[in-house]
Amino acid sequence: MIPSTYPTKDEIARLTAGMLLEIGAITFNAIEPFTHASGKQAPTYVDCRKLISFPRIRSTLMDFLTITIMREAGFEAFDNIAGGETAGIPFAALVAERMALPMTYVRKKPKGYGRNARIEGVMNEGQRVLLVEDLTTDGGSKLSFVDAIRETGATCAATAVIFYYGIFEGVEKTLSDHGVQLLHLCTWWDVLEEAKARKAYDSATLEEVESYLRDPAGWSAARAK
Repeated sequence: MIPSTYPTKDEIARLTAGMLLEIGAITFNAIEPFTHASGKQAPTYVDCRKLISFPRIRSTLMDFLTITIMREAGFEAFDNIAGGETAGIPFAALVAERMALPMTYVRKKPKGYGRNARIEGVMNEGQRVLLVEDLTTDGGSKLSFVDAIRETGATCAATAVIFYYGIFEGVEKTLSDHGVQLLHLCTWWDVLEEAKARKAYDSATLEEVESYLRDPAGWSAARAK
């Protein structure tokens, strides 16, 4: 049963950011920046997969995600919870358990043999499906998963994530134009504020991170070799 008394959205964001910092899921390094799949550099890195190894934090954040879904999308808005391969699968299972709903998962691409399916589990035509993932950057991968869900005849009008970068323009509009509502617990801005409050990093590092968050493309371009 889902309790009805939970922190406000802002407090959930602050607490989530703190938990990610506590377990080392967040790393800041302005001296040796991380390289993203796009090839661009950033002084920030987040690894939400670490959450599965911390049961108390994992449970709390899944409660937060479930109540966020219910508050912002509706208590009876979904018939099926789908996880995106691979990081979204454990979180989808945990949310589905809390909401007493069937759980499925979506492959990144057809498996290439047998039924050649992208959807694993039972997803029926007309079901209202919520896509659960660990995080979203620019929203691109979400659209592929959403389209695979819709190809079954089900609908998918929302995706829920633990972490949303919140620094790239047009992400929520891109999703909205595709008919998808984005639900999330916290962003890089929430993490930065909590890192400052905890003095988790030195001031020079925090200043570089803030500079990056305000202009990701410019920050990366200035450090391109």
